[in-house]
Amino acid sequence: MSVCHPPTTTLSTKGRITLPKPVRDALGWDAGTRLAVERTSEEIRLKRVPSFAETDPEEVFGCLPFDGAAKSLAEMEAGVTTEARRRHAGG
Repeated sequence: MSVCHPPTTTLSTKGRITLPKPVRDALGWDAGTRLAVERTSEEIRLKRVPSFAETDPEEVFGCLPFDGAAKSLAEMEAGVTTEARRRHAGG
């Protein structure tokens, strides 16, 4: 009967650890991934730091000025479709 052991790592003299590849792969953590270190009384936790800070939509609405009449939903969908076709065609 085999016993499954969790992956382990060793702390280097410089305080560095290497996360086992299966752990990195499962989490999608590539080289350069920024991690936040949280310490509790019994453990440390690593959490991925988002590439961009969370933003409240109210903070960004209207940040790009637009002079002109509002577009209808149909006009916006037509514009998106036109641009998608242009990009897909390589234009």
